[in-house]
Amino acid sequence: MINRREFIGITAGVGATLGLTPRLLQALAQGQLLQRAIPSSGEKIPVIGLGSSATFASVARAEDVTALREVFKAMSAGGARLFDTAPGYGASEEVAGKLVNELGIASTMFWATKVNVAGRGGSSADPAAARAQIERSLTLFNQPKIDLMQVHNMGDPATQLNIVREFKKAGRVRYVGITTTFPNQYAQLIDVMKNEPLDFIGVDYAADNRDVEDVILPLALDKKIAVLAYAPFGRTSLFRRAANTPLPEFAKDFDATTYAQFFLKFTLSHPAITAVTPATSQAKNMIDNLGGGIGRVPTEAQRRQIIAFVDALPPAPGR
Repeated sequence: MINRREFIGITAGVGATLGLTPRLLQALAQGQLLQRAIPSSGEKIPVIGLGSSATFASVARAEDVTALREVFKAMSAGGARLFDTAPGYGASEEVAGKLVNELGIASTMFWATKVNVAGRGGSSADPAAARAQIERSLTLFNQPKIDLMQVHNMGDPATQLNIVREFKKAGRVRYVGITTTFPNQYAQLIDVMKNEPLDFIGVDYAADNRDVEDVILPLALDKKIAVLAYAPFGRTSLFRRAANTPLPEFAKDFDATTYAQFFLKFTLSHPAITAVTPATSQAKNMIDNLGGGIGRVPTEAQRRQIIAFVDALPPAPGR
């Protein structure tokens, strides 16, 4: 198991580089992440998790996954538990399952994975194939149950949500969800949210990608559905846009010392968001991200400041 002493050793090497204050480093070492309740149960989970697409998935395909082992060490020792993955993310689910069991932290994780044998927005899922995919995820995680099973990218919800509910009824899945990061699927997601019992949804949401604020996030609040926020950095566009701009002075008013924390705190400041799951393949970035879940979150007035600041940034290079 990972301990606090090991975590302090990791943070000592990156704290100065990231500009983390001593108070923030101490809070990280003590695992003082904010927690929010899952509306359908009241269970609380830390607001910062780890995603496994993008760079995580790239490293998972490599022979040497030492970097991902260090990410999980930093994540666990810093008080985070939520890991979001999918069979569609290449080797991510398999490699992560192996690592968390080797590290002895599998039983402490909130494991969120996905099922989709119909394709993106597909309308014809083979029930037997869907069940087999879920069974494989259970095998890879090597635990008696999966915390959250989500229908990925709106793949045949009529079939696959019912199959996930079968596993929940059998005590092998704890929560049921559905996801999309594609705006052309938002209308279908809204329909499912209105008409199907859900514990979670997963959507993309960032300071430069706010479309879900219009209907989806208010509906989640109304329906008491937990929300996982994906791509909080605009799939790196926010970092690229802010590359030559100093962190604004007002960031300190809500305890953000880096751009990662600045952008994560914006996403977390929406009351519908339960947790955010940025992907990374580097322990130092995991530590930085954890800082986004510590201390104050922006007020409504500060949210407007962030939006104005981001909207005034230049376009991302190459666009």
